[in-house]
Amino acid sequence: MTEEELQAEQIRAELANWVAQHWNPGMPLREWRELLADSGWAAPSWPRRWYGKGWPAWTDDLVAAELIALGAVGAPVGLGMTLAGPTLLAYGSDELKDRLIRPMLTGEHAWCQLFSEPGAGSDLAGLSTSAVPDGDEWVINGQKVWNTSAHHADMGMLVARSDSQVPKHRGLTYFALPMKQPGVEVRPLRQMNFHSSFNEVFLTGARIPADNVVGKIGEGWAVALTTLAYERKFGNIRPPAYDPRPGRALDEARAEAAAHFAVYSWYPQRAGRVDLVIEHARAAGVTDDPVIRQAIARLMTLQRVSGWTADRARLARARGARPGAEGSVGKLALSNVAREASRVHAMIAGARGLLTGPGSPMDGVIAEVLLSVPAQSIAGGTDEIQRNILAEKVLGLPAEIRVDKDIPFSQIRSRG
Repeated sequence: MTEEELQAEQIRAELANWVAQHWNPGMPLREWRELLADSGWAAPSWPRRWYGKGWPAWTDDLVAAELIALGAVGAPVGLGMTLAGPTLLAYGSDELKDRLIRPMLTGEHAWCQLFSEPGAGSDLAGLSTSAVPDGDEWVINGQKVWNTSAHHADMGMLVARSDSQVPKHRGLTYFALPMKQPGVEVRPLRQMNFHSSFNEVFLTGARIPADNVVGKIGEGWAVALTTLAYERKFGNIRPPAYDPRPGRALDEARAEAAAHFAVYSWYPQRAGRVDLVIEHARAAGVTDDPVIRQAIARLMTLQRVSGWTADRARLARARGARPGAEGSVGKLALSNVAREASRVHAMIAGARGLLTGPGSPMDGVIAEVLLSVPAQSIAGGTDEIQRNILAEKVLGLPAEIRVDKDIPFSQIRSRG
């Protein structure tokens, strides 16, 4: 048995003993999460001062899985644990972490991401939402878009322009924005696949305490890149398989997960539904078609190779490495798999693939795939952006020509 395997067994035994002493499915979920946070079991790889145990990164997944296996509930689902938490730990002041980490772990604060704008998507550094200091606060004005979960978030990861007299990458500041205030208006967006997963957020005189700056004023670009690196993870978005037995904590956890993952219900279709390709071919009676068989084989090969890359990335993160270029490789691979899956489904269904309702291919799932797959190449950074990252950061190729790189942002806008 390796040292890591021995440590894992010791952790499982210690956790089982702790859960046996403290878990009660009839307690309120918040009360349980407070015990979990204060004990260090909610995020064991986080520093001890901020409710972790200082253990290796791989212990997070181990403990989360073991809590489920023991019939208990783990840390809250959502962007707090996956994006906001790691970003705050990397760049937040001690005072800010003292204030915001525990409510994140207990589920008191749900988080959303406020990055993209109508005029700043792939060119995120071109954002124009303004942040103006006013005494011990910042006043925010602007618009954000494609904001998942903003409709129920308590806090937002916001990047805004605090200085327009310097080049665009240097005038940005990263904030923790309180969402429940009069200056924040959230409107849902209706998608062409009939889902409504995203929102647009209008910020009109919204206020942020000066102490809620994450990192340094004017250096928000580096902080944002950290968040984006954690966003470019691979894998399916699936709700935890909580114990089905009744109990207040379990009931509340299932309701929390259902509300959170409802907005991601179409993400399997966005990824192409490779898992349905063979079933679809059989239902359509085309499994003997040699062209379709070759197309399916090619698709399965792409998916398998993509999976190996994802496995390597997960192993690297489990051993404590920060997300790196493999995120861009994986993102591109997922886009390629999704497009190929969409193409294969279209080959199998023909024109009927556009139908929805009873009697349509896979009861309308194929139509949803065809409508949703293009989003895979856009969300989390377009394919073109990922190629630029790999070309410049990994291959060492000359940087893309950026004519606005050294021009004050105010001058770029005046010429627009």
